[in-house]
Amino acid sequence: MGERTILHSDMNCFYASVEMMLDPSLRGKAVAVCGSTENRHGIVLAKSELAKRAGVKTGMVNWEARQCCPNLIMVKPQYEQYLKYSELARNIYQRYTDQVEPYGMDECWLDVSASRGVCGTGIEIAEKIRQTVKEELGLTVSIGVSFNKIFAKLGSDMKKPDAITEIRKDEFKEKIWPLQASDLLFVGRATTAKLAQYGITTIGGIANADPMMLKRLLGVNGLGLWRSASGLDDTPVMHKDFVSPMKSIGHGITCTADLENEDEVWKVMLELSQDIGHRLRVHKLKATGVQISIRSNDLGYRQFQAPLTLASQNPTIIAKKAFQIFQDNYRWTVPVRAVTVRAINLKPKSEPEQLDLFTDIGHLDRLDRLDDCIEEIRRRFGKKAIFQACLLGDLKMPCDNRDKVIMPGMMGH
Repeated sequence: MGERTILHSDMNCFYASVEMMLDPSLRGKAVAVCGSTENRHGIVLAKSELAKRAGVKTGMVNWEARQCCPNLIMVKPQYEQYLKYSELARNIYQRYTDQVEPYGMDECWLDVSASRGVCGTGIEIAEKIRQTVKEELGLTVSIGVSFNKIFAKLGSDMKKPDAITEIRKDEFKEKIWPLQASDLLFVGRATTAKLAQYGITTIGGIANADPMMLKRLLGVNGLGLWRSASGLDDTPVMHKDFVSPMKSIGHGITCTADLENEDEVWKVMLELSQDIGHRLRVHKLKATGVQISIRSNDLGYRQFQAPLTLASQNPTIIAKKAFQIFQDNYRWTVPVRAVTVRAINLKPKSEPEQLDLFTDIGHLDRLDRLDDCIEEIRRRFGKKAIFQACLLGDLKMPCDNRDKVIMPGMMGH
């Protein structure tokens, strides 16, 4: 087939654009999608082009954003809508290829190499997609067209909004090498600082460095960055149905108010574990360990984990282990602000288990059957049809579905 044709499509100011499309009165105004202050998520999640020009940045606290842009209109997020439009955009991409790999909710790679004969050049396909998204969804995209994933993503970043940028093999050195090293995918803040210590500040600097030196400096990732900067990235665009093997299943939230004692932490962990248990059953997996992440009110972040005696998908067993890890490791100097529980080291439920003499198999069987009944009741009558009595009342957990937003597809390297 020869040279590949890869597109990277990035939906411009995605959350804010969806809000302006749903409410036309917001068009042409400085708009920011903000987590609500009541729920402690008083930060900017996304902003429109006008708000961006006024200096509003993602992650800014609401009052700071208001200082930058006094006429800023703040709207609450509607995650179900963002998921819906993300999927509608992917449906448009899939008219041209079945190799569509999401990178977050608003970005996708497309390998259109096999479509060139039927649909035209990469640029022509990109133009059709740009117009279709605008006509059918009322949203705009920036698309990069190149011969690999890394440069296609760089292209979509180079010209925004509503634009197409091509980076060809015979011109990438002139176009890309002068750019900042931090513009390259997977070059984060720490890597940028490390490279700068060695005088490497551009993408060209990475390409022209000794790959072995980069490996010594950054480990195996150093070699990956050298390949990317040199135009040698050959990672495939995954098929639209590809699901990467699950290594863990977790659920975390930032609480609407501080958790002041162990009882409050236990209730949140138990509630989070309901969802984890459900997802383990759906995927026919069981956990052999549990990991917790705790963020306290001083914004300190701590992570601990421990193995389970027996692999399990039971939410109560996972919650009890999570709580035991918490009790063993957390010192109550400040209240807890955010909690994540994660089922780790997963394996298929069908895999046989080595039992010991002290395990009450009958008890485990009864728990399993009870779980089956609970799952069936929830499937028929809704998630809240049956739950532990201790989960009644205010759990200090947000209930606007922000925790349901799953960012699909992160590229393996």
